Amino acid sequence: MLALTRADITDACTLLPHWQLDPEGKALQRAFVFGDFMQAFAFMTHIALAAEKHNHHPEWRNVYNRVHVTWTTHDANGLTQRDITMAQLCDQVYAASRS
Repeated sequence: MLALTRADITDACTLLPHWQLDPEGKALQRAFVFGDFMQAFAFMTHIALAAEKHNHHPEWRNVYNRVHVTWTTHDANGLTQRDITMAQLCDQVYAASRS
């Protein structure tokens, strides 16, 4: 899988306003805040199952009600469409958990 071009990344970022690029522009990062640990863990479980299905796994960490997620494609040494797709999925799951 090929890394996205700078123009592709700029376009993708307009669809992902809550995500930030890392300083090198090779990863997307976002922190999600939940009401408690169980909600955070449920989110992580949902994303873990989707990651397995898509064979694309996040870098993440959890502290109580916060989940910090990073998407990047190490094989491509940067962002790919898989990262954009998974970041969008994270946003969808998070939005659904808030309603």
